[in-house]
Amino acid sequence: MATGLIRMGEARYVKNSAAERGLANCHGCGKLSPVELGKCPRCGSALHLRNHNSLQTTTALIVTAAILYIPANLFPVMINSKLGTSEGHTILEGVAIFLSKGDYVIGLVILIASVLIPLAKLLALAWLCWMIRKGGTIGSKRKTQLYRVTEAIGRWSMIDVFVVAILVALIQLGNLMSINPGPAAVAFAGVVITTMIAAETLDSRLIWDRAGENDV
Repeated sequence: MATGLIRMGEARYVKNSAAERGLANCHGCGKLSPVELGKCPRCGSALHLRNHNSLQTTTALIVTAAILYIPANLFPVMINSKLGTSEGHTILEGVAIFLSKGDYVIGLVILIASVLIPLAKLLALAWLCWMIRKGGTIGSKRKTQLYRVTEAIGRWSMIDVFVVAILVALIQLGNLMSINPGPAAVAFAGVVITTMIAAETLDSRLIWDRAGENDV
């Protein structure tokens, strides 16, 4: 089978692929139809070979998430008020408190879900965008697997936001004791939501546009 590449618009598609033949899956119902129709004959959704400005949108969201990641880890995520005295803790300080008290499981869960996963997701998405721009033709299957894992695990980073929300709702005893969200809570939620959207906007088909038939 031929493995040459041809150019269509701004992208390059593997010869004998659906895209090269002008066919596209409808994002509404999944029906494969000629893209020249403009609209899906089944559900009426717009047809396009690739999501418009997918790479640019994803890159912009990654940069936004990277900027938000800084205050999310530098500022207090939770502020404890007890007998008129307030004390704030960052995510890492909270992890250190749990570890110092022997709650290793909770500390490690928060460390992984709230620090390592968002950072890993940012790096993975940035690397995938860079590889797509670079046009590498090796390891497309592994890149797709990385994309799927990145897309699946992102939501679990919200665990820290959920913990803060529950504590804020349950512990409100006036001047005696109360817990309020810190400025980092908003930034951290922004990081998680932005990276989730970034994973959704990245068209994984772009990974394969320069791949050969036997590319793994």
